[in-house]
Amino acid sequence: MDIATLFGFLLAVIIITAAILVGGDIMLFIDLPSVLIVVGGTFGASLIRLSLTDFLRSFGVASRAFINKQTDPNLLIEEAVLLSEMARKNGLLSLESIEITDSFMKKGVRLCVDGYNPAFVQSLLQQDIDLMVSRNEVGQSMWKGVADLAPAMGMIGTLVGLVQMLSNMSDPSAIGPAMAVALLTTLYGAVIANVFALPMIDKLASVQNYEKANKQLVMNFIVNLQEGTNPKVLRTLLNTYVAEKKRQED
Repeated sequence: MDIATLFGFLLAVIIITAAILVGGDIMLFIDLPSVLIVVGGTFGASLIRLSLTDFLRSFGVASRAFINKQTDPNLLIEEAVLLSEMARKNGLLSLESIEITDSFMKKGVRLCVDGYNPAFVQSLLQQDIDLMVSRNEVGQSMWKGVADLAPAMGMIGTLVGLVQMLSNMSDPSAIGPAMAVALLTTLYGAVIANVFALPMIDKLASVQNYEKANKQLVMNFIVNLQEGTNPKVLRTLLNTYVAEKKRQED
């Protein structure tokens, strides 16, 4: 669970709700037709932009902003150096029975043990990274669309409300409440875009970059494992993937 994402989202919602409660009745800010226009219109228009499969998959991608397992690159480096030392002493085949925690590293080591050409192994691992990035970017594109469409749908809802209000100008007492309802759609669109969608896009990009860097670290290790690089030199190479203050030296 990513506490920062959950805490930040709840904090924003609580502060906005508290400001509403201080100023008056919260029920004034709840209007079902406005919700239908903004939420239904936003996701309906988003569905036009993507296939049904990609649309549904984007919700799974969004869950990674709240639930993601970020492996410390220092742990990957320690495991990589250990495997490198074993291979240097006993050969690559000695790694066949070793339990490897990271699935991507496990895949790469198995390819090495099976004797595949280094260029083929690197190409296969790079393809894995590229496809991971591609899948995540498709999911992110849906939420970028939500960030763009929600305020626009809010404006559409406001225009709908204004038309309905102006059609009933004969009753001046109804103009104020009708105007308030018309503006609610703009509020809903702004909240969806700025409290949820835009922060979600940034968090998903951050998670993707972290995971991509870890996979590139592992791929670099696999390349050097096949080349028989000295474990100490390997550690120095892999440490470049870690911020200087967080690096663990021998």
